[in-house]
Amino acid sequence: MSNKPLQKYRVLDLTRVLAGPWCTQNLADLGAEVIKVERPGVGDETRGWGPPWMPAAEGSERHDSAYFGSTNRGKQSVTIDFTTPQGQALVKELVLQCDVLVENYKAGTLARYGLGYEDLRAIHPSLVYCSVTGFGHTGPYSHKPGYDFVFQAMSGLMSITGERDDLPGGGPQKVGIAVADITTGMYATVAVLAALLWREGSGQGQHLDMALLDCAMAFNSNQAVNYLASGQLPRRYGNAHSNAVPYQVFDTLDGQVVVAVGNDSLFAAYCQAIERPELSTDARFTKVSGRLQNRAVLLPELARTMAARTSADWLARLDAAGVPCAPINDFAQALADPQVQARGIEAPITLPDGATFHTIASPLRFSETPLDYPAGPPTLGQHTSAVLHERLGLTAAQQAALRQAGAI
Repeated sequence: MSNKPLQKYRVLDLTRVLAGPWCTQNLADLGAEVIKVERPGVGDETRGWGPPWMPAAEGSERHDSAYFGSTNRGKQSVTIDFTTPQGQALVKELVLQCDVLVENYKAGTLARYGLGYEDLRAIHPSLVYCSVTGFGHTGPYSHKPGYDFVFQAMSGLMSITGERDDLPGGGPQKVGIAVADITTGMYATVAVLAALLWREGSGQGQHLDMALLDCAMAFNSNQAVNYLASGQLPRRYGNAHSNAVPYQVFDTLDGQVVVAVGNDSLFAAYCQAIERPELSTDARFTKVSGRLQNRAVLLPELARTMAARTSADWLARLDAAGVPCAPINDFAQALADPQVQARGIEAPITLPDGATFHTIASPLRFSETPLDYPAGPPTLGQHTSAVLHERLGLTAAQQAALRQAGAI
C-alpha cells in the first residue's frame, strides 16, 4: 500500500513537452495515479527530442529521449486519439474516474472535441481542470502558441539576464534551462493542490487557467517590483546582484569562485576573512546602501585581493568565516558533491526492460510520507490495455475493435 500524500487521487494527463508534464510528474511523485494520454503511434513529441536517449537493455526497442524521461516518471501511458468520436468517449469515461485533468493545448483546442472545461464540468462537477497555455484563456494573445524562449523574452527576464552591454559577450540572454516552463509547472502544481483542498470542503471542482507569460512575469519577482517602486528599469549585471554587494564571481589565482554577501554582518566577516578589515569600517561600505552606491570603488579593491590566492584557499577561509561561497561546478562536479550525494539527488530507476535510468529526484522531503520512484517513464502506450480494462472494463475484443478504428 502506497503511503504518499496524494495516493487517493487520480489524474488524467493530457499534456506534452515540459510545463504540463512537469506539473503531472510532481503529482505522480507525490503519489497520485497519473494516466498520460498520448497520440497513437506518435506520443509526446519530446520522446523524439534526442540524443541523448534513455538507456535500453540489449534487445530492447525503446528509443525515447532523456528529455522525455526527465519529466514523465511514475506515469501510465495510454494511447487514445481524441479527435475521433470513439476516442472522445473514452476520455470522457476516464474523466469520470479522475479527480484532476491537466492539459496544455492551445486555448479552445479541446473544446472543439467536446473536452473543454464546460463540457467536462457538465458530467463531472467536482473535476479540477487545469489548463496550461502560453498566454492564458483571456486577453488578445490567448489564441497564440509559444515556447519557453518566447516568454523569457516577452516577460522582461532576458533584459536582466546576461552580461552588461559594455562588456564582452554583453546583451540579453536566456536562462540555461526552460525556467518559464518549469516555473509554470510548479505554479500549476500548487494550484492543483489548492483546488483539491478547496474541493474537500466545497465538493466543487474548478478551472485553473495557468499561463507561461503570467508565471514568467511572477518569476521576475523583486526585479519587476523594483521597477514598479522606482520607475527605473533594472539593467543586466551579469553575475553581480542589483541589490547586494559583493554578490558575484571573483577571479582567483587559479580559477573562479562565487561570493554571496547578503547583509552587513556578513560583509564584516568577509572583510576579516580576506584580511581587509579596513573596508568593513569604511563609512562608504559599512551599509548595503553604501556598497550599492559605491560598488565602482569597492569592487576593484575586492577583485585585486581575491586574485592573490587560489580558489581552494579562498573557499576554505570563507567557509570558516561563515561567508556563503561556492565553486562554479559543472553537472559532473555538482552530482559528485558530498552534500548533493547525501541528499539523494541522483535517483536511479529500474525500467521494465531491466535498464537503469538515472534521473534527478524530487526536492520534496517528507518525514512521514517519503517519496520513492517505483516506476520510470512509460513506453508509448505501455498501459493502454490495462487501464482500459481495469478502469473502463473493456474486453480484449472491444479494445481490438477500437484499435481497428484507430481510436487507440
